[in-house]
Amino acid sequence: MKHTAGIIFRTILLLTIGALIGIFLSDGNLGGRRMGLSGTNKINRVLDLVQNQYVDSVNIDSMEGVTINDLLQNLDPHSLYLPVQQARNINEKLEGGFTGIGLEYQLLRDTLVVTQVTAGGPSAKAGIMVGDKVVKVDNAPFAGTRLKTSRISKLFRGEKDTFITLNIQRDNNARLKDFKVKRDRVTVSSIDAAYVTDGVGYIKISKFGTSTDTDFRKALTNLKVDGMEKLVLDLRGNGGGYLNTATALADEFLPKGKLIVYTKGVHEPRTDYFATDSGSYQNGKLTVIIDEYSASASEILAGAMQDLDRGTIVGRRSFGKGLVQQQYPFGDGSAINLTVARYYTPSGRSIQKSYKNGIASYHDELANRIRKGELLNAGSNLSDSAFIGSSAFHTLKGRKVFSRGGIMPDIFIPADTIQSNQLVSDLSDHLLFSAYVLDKMQPKLAKYATADSFIKQYNISDNELTDFILYAYQTIPKMDARELLISKVTIKNLLKATAARLKWGNNAYFRVVNSIDETFKVAAKQ
Repeated sequence: MKHTAGIIFRTILLLTIGALIGIFLSDGNLGGRRMGLSGTNKINRVLDLVQNQYVDSVNIDSMEGVTINDLLQNLDPHSLYLPVQQARNINEKLEGGFTGIGLEYQLLRDTLVVTQVTAGGPSAKAGIMVGDKVVKVDNAPFAGTRLKTSRISKLFRGEKDTFITLNIQRDNNARLKDFKVKRDRVTVSSIDAAYVTDGVGYIKISKFGTSTDTDFRKALTNLKVDGMEKLVLDLRGNGGGYLNTATALADEFLPKGKLIVYTKGVHEPRTDYFATDSGSYQNGKLTVIIDEYSASASEILAGAMQDLDRGTIVGRRSFGKGLVQQQYPFGDGSAINLTVARYYTPSGRSIQKSYKNGIASYHDELANRIRKGELLNAGSNLSDSAFIGSSAFHTLKGRKVFSRGGIMPDIFIPADTIQSNQLVSDLSDHLLFSAYVLDKMQPKLAKYATADSFIKQYNISDNELTDFILYAYQTIPKMDARELLISKVTIKNLLKATAARLKWGNNAYFRVVNSIDETFKVAAKQ
């Protein structure tokens, strides 16, 4: 039950993120018409009365957002009001960049420690390195000042071409070194990893943003040079993004004229999206990995590959979101995401799960799947109420597929209950893997010049595992002995993977993680 509770907590978190991202009709400003804040309707009249006549002072902006969101949520679960910061964060995430200094960090004992430096970004140009500790900023105290991510983000970001000075401690030297960093555009790839092992190319995509297709083409070209013979495309945890990006990526795998998806709504006439003749991987072997957090644009791509018998779908049933949103921004930077159409896979099926029982029931649906054991058994998925009574559709080769309730994979792989148990979740949530690497493993990492040598030659010993558990015990004093015993291999793997990531980046991380990932192993054999 403990590991189930952990899965359910992460489900709620990912559902929240996924609901915000969803799938948008187009990129840029999404065709949205910027709307003013004035009006004479009943909602505005009530807000005016509250603001001017109510007995106490009221934050009218927050109240207005709640009112609008309540109205939208009565329509469907994915029509939402986005406050200014949420709207900005979502659009930055999908637009593939922001203005800042280009580094990732972890707060360790109230000190910011650099964990990643964006290649070619402002911090990299200034000479900042992984492991650096930011003690002062612009010569003012920084470490030990009860740091919060909101404060750090506000401080590090800013206007393009403005400067910030980071006073850094490196290698535990007492003397600080100053780095003057010029804020600039930081490009963030939507490709999490791309590498080749034994002829199997692996690409993991976290979202469908404006640059995803371009990033994919570059990655694919490099994998072909490295000897790729087949491709595994990992869409696990991908909550969606732009519709046009999803269709552009599907186009990479299909010959000219194939229907990828179509959309329609009461106010949106049917629009068909067809493959062109520009695909860069039209004939090679393809396997797509999905899971219960793969939603929206991910399901468009997976659904097209399945319906057209272009690739094998491996993993677990996807989220089940078949609605398309348009974003309409307000003049103050807030916005609404309004559902304007449904999308349908090439066979004509809608994979949108029901929301007739209300928003709360809709958001509980995935947690209920977990409780009923559907992540562990393929048969229980097809007996779910989402599929009972639903129409059957067929792929080009005549295989039966179902509407409603998401995309059922061709090959079901049960969830790894060891990797998702409560202990492993707690260690990850408290960032203890990276904290230990930063605190304890730097001398070991310094002995390896390349990721290849580290991955092939280094393994976490039982003594080092014991040392890590004692280290983690300071933060998590109550550990389940049974979970610790059965999680031994997983914890060692994640510790090694985290070390690889901190020195060599995401490709090294996923090479280690995938070495014991059953889903990847099955996908690689297709």
